[in-house]
Amino acid sequence: MSTAPFAVMAKPVGPVCNLSCSYCYYLEKEALFAAGERYRMSDEVLERYTRSVIDASAGPVVHFAWHGGEPTLAGIRFFQRVVEIQSRYLPDGWKCSNNIQTNGTLLDERWCDFLLAEGFSVGISIDGPAQLHDALRRDRRGRPTHARAMRGLNLLRERGIDPDVLCTLNALNVRHPREVYRFFLDQGVRWLQFLPVVRRSEAGVGQFQSSLHGGSSVQRGGALVAVPSADSVDPHAMGDFLISVFDEWVRHDVGRIAVQGFVECLLAYSGRAPTLCTMSDTCGSVLAMEHDGGVYSCDHYVDLEHLLGNATTDDIGELLALPAQLMFGASKRDVLTRACRECPVLVVCRGGCPKDRFSRAPDGEPGHNYLCSGYRAFYEHAAPYMKRMVALATRGYPVSAIVDQLRDEEASEEARWRETGRNDPCPCGSGNKYKQCCLPTRRPR
Repeated sequence: MSTAPFAVMAKPVGPVCNLSCSYCYYLEKEALFAAGERYRMSDEVLERYTRSVIDASAGPVVHFAWHGGEPTLAGIRFFQRVVEIQSRYLPDGWKCSNNIQTNGTLLDERWCDFLLAEGFSVGISIDGPAQLHDALRRDRRGRPTHARAMRGLNLLRERGIDPDVLCTLNALNVRHPREVYRFFLDQGVRWLQFLPVVRRSEAGVGQFQSSLHGGSSVQRGGALVAVPSADSVDPHAMGDFLISVFDEWVRHDVGRIAVQGFVECLLAYSGRAPTLCTMSDTCGSVLAMEHDGGVYSCDHYVDLEHLLGNATTDDIGELLALPAQLMFGASKRDVLTRACRECPVLVVCRGGCPKDRFSRAPDGEPGHNYLCSGYRAFYEHAAPYMKRMVALATRGYPVSAIVDQLRDEEASEEARWRETGRNDPCPCGSGNKYKQCCLPTRRPR
């Protein structure tokens, strides 16, 4: 039994999916398996894995997460077997919590009835309005998928399931922050996660991606180097996106919709440990398990180098405690660039995900997080508001009270500018007359 929280992202059909999203990093994991592989978790793997997770858990709630590929391809009968096996091994007074992450396109009434009856929580992947979603999220035949995903979302809601929404931030939708955010508001989404797409591709000498690097070459001593793929998010654009969405959220929607990155940031400023591994001091407590029982250090490190063992022969708790896995998790904290260690927002960023540390710091040191500039811009922008919300909570007020505070303050500020005469001192504090200072450019909202 473990006393430390952990999670395993189990993949009942491995990397198999009915979609072919252009930015997906997981479809390529088929290369790990022999030709003709039957991508389906066997009863033996499922049973041994289930028992191992329960044994490693502190209880009384045991968490199971089902990912892919597309996990619904395993079929309802597989998940009926999941529930049956879990109930067989649960100690008295314990219960299981199941979460399934789906693209939503295969959901129907029968699926939704099952998920509701068995108490599954559901995450659904949607990248915003149709024109942005369908550009990069198409099925294996190249057809758009937005309408099918939205049908799945609506079916879930009709059955009383309010799913979390995962929206990737990619090279396309990151340019439309308000359109993306307001789409989800219009859909009544209550929990929203923005996940930046960062995929690496190999580039040779002389190649460069001007759209992502401002025209800078990726040449590194004549060797092949890793550079972001064309559909990866631009760091500066990501920062602008998060700032734009945050400014709307903090002024109108705190308490109405929970945006994961904002909530986690608030936890950090409250002195509490964030639940997101990317914002945690260390990582390594979220494993990935393939359909054949192979257990890996992380969902982003499903490769032979990070294969820890197999659920059919090894205990999950023992794999979590392997020296190699402990070192893997600690390296998130211990292997940071100097610029990162000295950064004022390290308290919330924690260096980001190690998989993204393939860039160079401003002083040229390698191993810097590719997304650094965007995250730093956002965290510095959000900090004053986060501290205000922490102060509200400390005084016993809901953090959503900041919405009314900002509305009243900004209305008062606008009135002050409106009431200033041309020959009055400029409200900006320059000491000049208003007409000679800000009047030509300042317009009341």
